[in-house]
Amino acid sequence: MAKIGKLVREVEIKSDINLVYEIYKHKPNNSAVIAPDKVQGCDLVSGQWGAPGSVILWRFIHDGKVESAKEIVEEVDDELHKIVFKVIEGGVLEVYNPLIITINVEDMGHKKLVIWTMEFEKVNANIPDPTPYLDLLCAVVGDMDAYFLKRP
Repeated sequence: MAKIGKLVREVEIKSDINLVYEIYKHKPNNSAVIAPDKVQGCDLVSGQWGAPGSVILWRFIHDGKVESAKEIVEEVDDELHKIVFKVIEGGVLEVYNPLIITINVEDMGHKKLVIWTMEFEKVNANIPDPTPYLDLLCAVVGDMDAYFLKRP
């Protein structure tokens, strides 16, 4: 029997949260420049950057191998600084289907947070949670934070 799960992780950053939000909304392909050891590339397959219904193809390093995942942008909420992606193609769907990834950025005054949420269904109960994928997303945000802090 399949198991439905949800993972949430907060990454505290020092740079402007809007920079991270704008990267994922309008320029996710820049993540390959910022974190080339983690992201090999990101291409717009259809639609336009930052628009619901757009399809994006990611190539990333997972477990020492290049993997790919095609995502559709399901929701963009500029007021809440939230973007929802649904994976529609890729090896990850062999074990987690569906897989929905949400990024939300929050400036709480004393804390600036990038919050990743993964909602998934395992194809069987013996499969571990997709924690390594969440680790990867958080590590890319850490690289973005360092990158933005170095800029004048």
